[in-house]
Amino acid sequence: MQRGSFLAIQPIMSNKHHKKRFVPHLPISTQQREVLQEIPNVYLVGLMGAGKSSVGRILAQALKRPFLDSDEEIVKRMGATIPTIFEFEGESGFRAREAKVIHDLCQFKNLVMATGGGAVLQASNRADLSNNGYVVYLSSTPERLLVRTRYDKNRPLLQNDDPLTVLKNLYAVRHPLYLEAADVVIKTGAGQITQVAMAVVQALIAHHQSHQITQTQSPQAAQEKPNLGEIAHENP
Repeated sequence: MQRGSFLAIQPIMSNKHHKKRFVPHLPISTQQREVLQEIPNVYLVGLMGAGKSSVGRILAQALKRPFLDSDEEIVKRMGATIPTIFEFEGESGFRAREAKVIHDLCQFKNLVMATGGGAVLQASNRADLSNNGYVVYLSSTPERLLVRTRYDKNRPLLQNDDPLTVLKNLYAVRHPLYLEAADVVIKTGAGQITQVAMAVVQALIAHHQSHQITQTQSPQAAQEKPNLGEIAHENP
């Protein structure tokens, strides 16, 4: 197979071929659910292994919305794994396809989407996410991420002799970009994924209510990203 020999990407969105997964339910109150129905799209960003897909599926179920994973959408459209795309098209080729997928998916409404770890590298992706919904950054340390990803062979950037150094370097470059795009930051620890998802729900509700108040008082200020700080969710 020659570099660049993949078929052209097509704007397709479908979950029908995804395998059924057990997704735990969150204890959402009626009042919380009413607020959640008002929020726009939810986009999860963060380094590989941060839990974006796992948390995203739980959130989507709680919000009664479709869940999409931009990496899974790329694989589905291309008919090739991410390592294979990296091998034949390089990271630049993958990033171009990723940008197309993210732009396409951001045109849909009322969804929850997990993005790839490097999605924030392109300013156009950050703009697409920020302009079409709320961005949630799941933040974790490189050391903890290594524990979560060490046996995953579907992470081409980590297939080397020193994955921890790679993760540290990725964190140094991407962490500021995640913060730039984020409406909400959740520090994930070693706790249950449902606890992280519930923390995201609570933070989204708080952010939405704050945004609504700001918009009422000053529509121009509502367009700016507020500095919410970080909401820590660490468990022993």
